[in-house]
Amino acid sequence: MSYKSIVLAALVAGSVCLPLCAQTTLKEAFHDSFRIGAAIHQAVFTGGDAGGATLVQAQFDTISPENDLKWERVHPTPQGFNFDPADRYVEFGEKNHMFIVGHCLVWHNQVPRWVFEDDKGQPVTREELLRRMHDHIAAVVGRYRGRIRGWDVVNEALNEDGTLRRSEWQRIIGDDYIAKAFEYAHEADPKAELYYNEYSLENEAKRKGGVELIRKLLAQGIPVTAVGLQGHYRMDWPGVEDVDASIAAFQALGVKVNITELDVDVLPRVRRDQSADVSARAEGGANSNPYTAGLPAPQQQALADRYAALFGVFLKHRDAITRVTFWGVTDRTSWLNDFPARGRTNYPLLFDREGKPKPAFDAVVAAARASR
Repeated sequence: MSYKSIVLAALVAGSVCLPLCAQTTLKEAFHDSFRIGAAIHQAVFTGGDAGGATLVQAQFDTISPENDLKWERVHPTPQGFNFDPADRYVEFGEKNHMFIVGHCLVWHNQVPRWVFEDDKGQPVTREELLRRMHDHIAAVVGRYRGRIRGWDVVNEALNEDGTLRRSEWQRIIGDDYIAKAFEYAHEADPKAELYYNEYSLENEAKRKGGVELIRKLLAQGIPVTAVGLQGHYRMDWPGVEDVDASIAAFQALGVKVNITELDVDVLPRVRRDQSADVSARAEGGANSNPYTAGLPAPQQQALADRYAALFGVFLKHRDAITRVTFWGVTDRTSWLNDFPARGRTNYPLLFDREGKPKPAFDAVVAAARASR
């Protein structure tokens, strides 16, 4: 369904007035459907980005941290933790009455080398790595028990073919490292929601692997609350039917679904695959950065239509989806300006570089109102 069609339907129903952005906020529009959130960087909650903070306070009712709860930031050395940025993140969420998400406890990226090595630089034993995992999760989750209400426990454990990634967690501990991480997180905060988070689950092979992984965990009694579909999408991928199928597949297992890192890349491809692996870099060519002076009106319209179609699927599955979180707040601070090629000018979010709502914002609000 196009943006124009959704707006027209909302107008006919008498539920929307233009301009939409002047009438409501995202959290108001989706209040009866699911939480709507943003991943925020440190400047938002420490005062360096006052405009971003104001926008987050006005528009969103849930937040995720981009980096400040990842292992390398919060537990950089064996001897100690750095909780100050994370404390301020949680305080910001509490002050603004938000559902606070922790991202992430176990991942193969952004983990210090000391976690996997002994004092001689050799791989630690299974037992030692399990101890380090347990102690880290107990300290971090335990510190925010009852305050951070949902955790990305394990992030990106699958290969593109649906098999388990041969990360150092898997090589040293074995396949059960995922179950152990969930057990430790549940032990540290029995009331917290616990998530498995992954990209490209819209691809059939990876989705099948993800479904099998979650099925096995549930069969073992592992407390998986929801699966996070990251939602790092492009204008031409995935098809909405694949998004629909992915949500339905995990809902059929009896778990909830979150859209955890939503954005839409509008720039030309510089890689063939759809991977959101942060280590998968590429070089930009002469034609890979065409919109340095701003996103032209036809592309703005296309982006609005794309978001309208995606939110049409999300709203169809509102009984399964509990949260939709954008990965970033404005185009200016989006990671896609530097991924997979550095130094490009991208436009993947609902708010432009000045924090003003784009046509895509209106399309998303219209989709919410038309679905009532």
